[in-house]
Amino acid sequence: MEVIDVADRSSGSTAKPWVRWQDWAAVVLGAYLIIGTLWTPTNGSAMSAMIVLGALLVLASVWSLAMPGSMTSEYCHMLLGALLFISPWVLGYTSLMGASWTSWIVGVLAVLAGAAALPEANAAHRGIAGQH
Repeated sequence: MEVIDVADRSSGSTAKPWVRWQDWAAVVLGAYLIIGTLWTPTNGSAMSAMIVLGALLVLASVWSLAMPGSMTSEYCHMLLGALLFISPWVLGYTSLMGASWTSWIVGVLAVLAGAAALPEANAAHRGIAGQH
């Protein structure tokens, strides 16, 4: 005889933590941004932006992985990506082409990863993930 836990089924989301590929991609992007300072010529502001924003991206990604129903963490990915994209102009390191292109590319990819994860996070947040 099978016992069905009704409370478990009505608890909402079926989204599992630590599995969403978009969040793992953002972890890799943040880590790449941090370690990219080892081979990319930088100055103080470029290095600071890449390390700080990369670390924040990793933290937001781990937050998303641990709590798949958190839409705020996905918006953080997109905000950090936008900040990273504008940082070469705002912090004045556009003359450092390697650091600038790294910031631009990782920034765009972070925004895309956050945007791609939003529908799943929204469904998990509403408790309808996996239901058709």
